Amino acid sequence: MATIEKISIALPSDMLAMVRKAVDEGDYASTSEVVREALRQWKARRALQVDAEGELRRLWDEGLQSGPSEPLDIAATKRRARVRLTGKPSST
Repeated sequence: MATIEKISIALPSDMLAMVRKAVDEGDYASTSEVVREALRQWKARRALQVDAEGELRRLWDEGLQSGPSEPLDIAATKRRARVRLTGKPSST
């Protein structure tokens, strides 16, 4: 098990009330347990954020490597979409 160190934190009164309520209602055994759970969730969220940023960078680089864009023909795009949606070409 990891070494446990004690620290002191300051919380706004509304957050402290939420922490104490969670302990009083039996959701957690101690205020430390509440803080540890919050930190675990924060760590997981940060890891997801790092992964998402990495994916965004990868996609950005992929887009740059794909070369310059071409003008978009919106009428042709709409025609293709109608065919996909209805299964038949439109009469217009």
